[in-house]
Amino acid sequence: MISIAMFNNKGGVGKTTLTCNLAAFSASVKRQRVLVVDCDPQCNASQLIMGEEFATDFYWNSDHKTSITTIRDILRPIEDGDSEISKEINPILSSKNRFEVDLLPGHPGFSIVEDRLGAAWHDLLGGDIGGIRKNNWNTEFCANVEEYYDIVFFDLGPSLGSINRSVLIGCDYFITPMGADIFSILGVRNIASWVEHWADLYENSIGLSQQRNPGRLDNYNIKERPSVLNGYLGYTMQQYITKSKQGVRRPTKAYEQIINSVPSIIEESMGPFFGENTSTESAKLGDIPHLYSLIPLAQSVATPILDLKSSDGLVGAQYKQREDYEEIIKKIAKNLYANLGESA
Repeated sequence: MISIAMFNNKGGVGKTTLTCNLAAFSASVKRQRVLVVDCDPQCNASQLIMGEEFATDFYWNSDHKTSITTIRDILRPIEDGDSEISKEINPILSSKNRFEVDLLPGHPGFSIVEDRLGAAWHDLLGGDIGGIRKNNWNTEFCANVEEYYDIVFFDLGPSLGSINRSVLIGCDYFITPMGADIFSILGVRNIASWVEHWADLYENSIGLSQQRNPGRLDNYNIKERPSVLNGYLGYTMQQYITKSKQGVRRPTKAYEQIINSVPSIIEESMGPFFGENTSTESAKLGDIPHLYSLIPLAQSVATPILDLKSSDGLVGAQYKQREDYEEIIKKIAKNLYANLGESA
């Protein structure tokens, strides 16, 4: 099983749409067993995969009297002061949604655990085993589900806080969806310096703990060195405006200048985190041009873009947009799996 965090410090870059559609592609085309974990307290991935009607009933009307576990349920013991997570994992099954993926839903109250994990980070810095275990909750979670899935996608909010840090500690890889704007590029730079800073502190703390308590960490699922330090798979670039020139669609001049600067910035910022098969050239997984009404339509019917039909309301030029998106997501998946060392 491999685990991938989808993350950018800048919101509104199409991260959740890409996460859910890549997950659907992996399930339907690659025939992989896929789990999506919604770690964003805004629960956008949960709403996209299950629809607004389900979300309203699940979060508002049911009082959570359901056997489905959310990400908050998994971390409830840590919220209550323990170092362990719940081993009771009951996701929404793939048969219950059109994305054909299992979903561990998010929860608006998940942000409450941010303070707990922040305090645990300070304990970790002193070499405290409890603090190290709490910050490795995702390492433990991935070990608990690895026999059931081939790939797990984690959808993260834009925060550079303790929740996202702990998710990254447990993940194998990460991807940064980007928009063609200066703030998105600054977001990538922020991620690079942020990861470098806490990873250095983390490794020092692990060494301190091992020095004080030889062999004790071996009793738990603890990463001595986060895999994401050599797990950057690349970026996507979305929502720039194109114009036709000699029969070829190209971004407008203002966006083209920003886009042209991205490869060197990615190499400078994220190069130290490149995975074994990732290079400056291969890090660009693909472009996602403006899809106009296709995304809100897919959101309204809780459906992967590739699966949109006339019965969902697909009309006119949207058929061509759906065909274009099929080529886009195929290219992104092909490049992603190549950077994973696999074929698409």
